[in-house]
Amino acid sequence: MTSSTRGLRRYQAPIWDEPLIMEISRAGRRGQHFPAAEPAVRKAVGDAASLIPAAARRRARPELPEVSEPDVLRHYLHLSQETLGMIGISLFGTCTMKYNPRVNELLAARHELAQLHPQQDPSTMQGMLEIVHNFDLLLRKLSGMDQFLFQAAGGADAAYTHACVTRAYHRARGELDRRTQIITSIQAHPCNPATADAAGFEVITLNLGEKGYPSLDALKAAVSDRTAALMINNPDDMGIYNPEIAEWVRIVHEAGGLCFYDHANFNGVMTKIRARDLGFDACMFMLHKTFGVPKGGGGPAVGAYGCSEALKPFLPGPLVTEDHGVYSLTDPGPDSAGKVREYLGNLQQVAKAYAWTRAMGFDGLAEACDISVLINNYMEKELLNIRGVTRSHPDIPGWRMEMTRYSLEQLYEDTGVTVFDVVNRFTDFGIDALWLAHEPWILPHPFTPEVGEMWSIEDVDYWMAVLKQISDEAYSNPEIVQKAPHNATVAAIKPETLEDPEKWAMTWRAYKRKFGAHAA
Repeated sequence: MTSSTRGLRRYQAPIWDEPLIMEISRAGRRGQHFPAAEPAVRKAVGDAASLIPAAARRRARPELPEVSEPDVLRHYLHLSQETLGMIGISLFGTCTMKYNPRVNELLAARHELAQLHPQQDPSTMQGMLEIVHNFDLLLRKLSGMDQFLFQAAGGADAAYTHACVTRAYHRARGELDRRTQIITSIQAHPCNPATADAAGFEVITLNLGEKGYPSLDALKAAVSDRTAALMINNPDDMGIYNPEIAEWVRIVHEAGGLCFYDHANFNGVMTKIRARDLGFDACMFMLHKTFGVPKGGGGPAVGAYGCSEALKPFLPGPLVTEDHGVYSLTDPGPDSAGKVREYLGNLQQVAKAYAWTRAMGFDGLAEACDISVLINNYMEKELLNIRGVTRSHPDIPGWRMEMTRYSLEQLYEDTGVTVFDVVNRFTDFGIDALWLAHEPWILPHPFTPEVGEMWSIEDVDYWMAVLKQISDEAYSNPEIVQKAPHNATVAAIKPETLEDPEKWAMTWRAYKRKFGAHAA
């Protein structure tokens, strides 16, 4: 059966033999000509070069591309056409990829927000501080916590914030020398054990039990008077929610430890549960995922970190506080964990998340949560009808949450086609490469689609039709899949190239040095 009879669209990525911007450069070309400073300005300012300390002055002009405006426009248009990224369908699991409203991008680009300087006096940035404070209050309602701050530059940074707060908390109690262990699970996001280790703690990792999450007995065996904290996400990336989580919190608290709720998967439970109601001392939200803020290219991200009243003295500062309509920056005090990042964080992103949350309202968030769970389970029913696809923990009954972990191990055993081959073939249909799984892989050949609330049923059906097509190809003519991509801008990348430092060129200078005359 051909692609057209299956309803799959014809797709061919634009392919340009696009040179580097430096290779387009021609001496003397300009995209913008700036007028000379007026005499009055020159007289008032003096020689601009004299304003730069001698030690900071360049000895030679920077080697920048000299190109016209049309050259620049055409160059970056070609590059964008060779990049899928959210132009196709991106069901990127564990990351809740969402549409980012253009109105919020325009809002953050306004000069009142975009041109704020982090060292401004608080009296001159009352509007932004009001947004930060109001969003803090909104997240308190969603979590039950008593204070939020937005200094952390992403989810891992927020997890690290908690590790630092944990350290400060036990230090103030005189127990830091003894409380050296942080407990997590094999299915927790890697940032939890990684940041705990970076903060100097010993990490204890619990393996999964027969119900798809670690057993209470395993937790009890790990907890002791050395326990500093529990860092866990729930539901996990397989979509399984641990219904015993309140008991987990009680056990850790009885031993004197703190409990941190990694809410990276909040989309499937928002408005349904609150971290503080379950007994957690702290939690974090990903604004660049759950709250409609752009995600990609390493940022700009925000990990919103919230905690109970008891942990407020240990927060990094400063905190935004309000008194009779006046907003100030307040130092948490001598027990503060200290900054985890400079200044107040990516506040323009906070403004976008605040606008998104206010636009959604409580009812909108609840509906988004319901849609996420509903469409995930719709996908599960359809995907398990595709040959070679199995589900993690197939014997565990019940609905999964906002995502489910699947495996192509059966496809591989039957055909020799790997999950990486399938990833490459996906791009031949104009779909972003599917997400596999965090390391370590519990399932062989995993993939983890996550729809959230934003993708249409037509998009989801098309995504699954593509996987069905690839499965049929793997069983009938596996070479088609194994040699993919065929319709993308480049063929499969040889991994050995990525491991050869002699082939790396992160700068124009390095490119010329390594490739010689061919780079000119």
